[in-house]
Amino acid sequence: MKRVLIVKVTSLGDIVQALPVVADIKRAFPGVQVDWAADEAFAEVVHWSENVDRVLCAPLRRFKKARRWADFKSIWASIAELRAYRYDFIIDIQGVYKSAIIAFLARSSRRIGYQAPDLGERGAAFAYTGRFSRRPQCNAWHGMRINAGEALGYQVEGPAVFKLRLPEPVRLPFASNGAPVAAFFHATSKDDKKWPVSHWVAIGRELTQRGFQLVLPWGSEGERVEAEQIASQLPGATVLPKMSVTEIAQMIDACALVIGTDTGFVHLAHALQKRTVMIFVATPPSHYGIESPFRSISIGDGKSVPSIGAALEAIDYVHTEPHEVAVQHGSAAA
Repeated sequence: MKRVLIVKVTSLGDIVQALPVVADIKRAFPGVQVDWAADEAFAEVVHWSENVDRVLCAPLRRFKKARRWADFKSIWASIAELRAYRYDFIIDIQGVYKSAIIAFLARSSRRIGYQAPDLGERGAAFAYTGRFSRRPQCNAWHGMRINAGEALGYQVEGPAVFKLRLPEPVRLPFASNGAPVAAFFHATSKDDKKWPVSHWVAIGRELTQRGFQLVLPWGSEGERVEAEQIASQLPGATVLPKMSVTEIAQMIDACALVIGTDTGFVHLAHALQKRTVMIFVATPPSHYGIESPFRSISIGDGKSVPSIGAALEAIDYVHTEPHEVAVQHGSAAA
């Protein structure tokens, strides 16, 4: 096998969590080239992967909103780039119309996608010459790895490998006072995913007492107002300026701890191997959560608001070193 195309066009968290599929393919087939097709809005994230050889992108989301002629020309040009090579396999791990169209337009006789019950949009099935097995009973991220492995004939082994390299920041958006930095990603895509402001304040006070410097990013005007509401009750906390995706990623990389709701940037923190706590209020952590021993953890059941105590326990967990656990177990055994 010489060349494979992965199609995963959106969104930030989903793309980040799908990147280990590339590492799996390259482990199974040394020397294979793996390209990736994504929406232009998220292409920079794929560029950070050291494993992806070529990133193909088009302004699909922007064209859908504005219908500008310049964006249409960009999409048309991207089709020629997409068809520049013939692929041994095309793996569509998105399963919607736009990803299926990309898979169909690319040059390959083997285009693999989800079975009908697992598709995001049933009509996407037109593009595929083969199907994955039914989605396995595990979280979505490991399920993508298993599906790709079955399609290409290899066994998934070991933990997820992200292998991201960010561009060096010109400067960070906060002045460091030498203390470890904790970022609060309080904003969410939907109101029902929010964690109460009072809970953020309580956690912030505890972390301040532990010597952390707190920073709060935001994206919209409403999110900025909420960030200021939280920061006003936490002396020394910094509401950051509005930043690009790359600048936020660089900020995350400078943090010692990231706490946030189920959002793309918290998934990115996990991929960058930061100590991360992800809070689930309205979505199931069993399907979309993060987990890495003593480094990343998800809290909540997706049906109720996780308590302040649960968040503090999670923070303690991600700051526990494995050797400390070994000592504790040894003491218990004695």
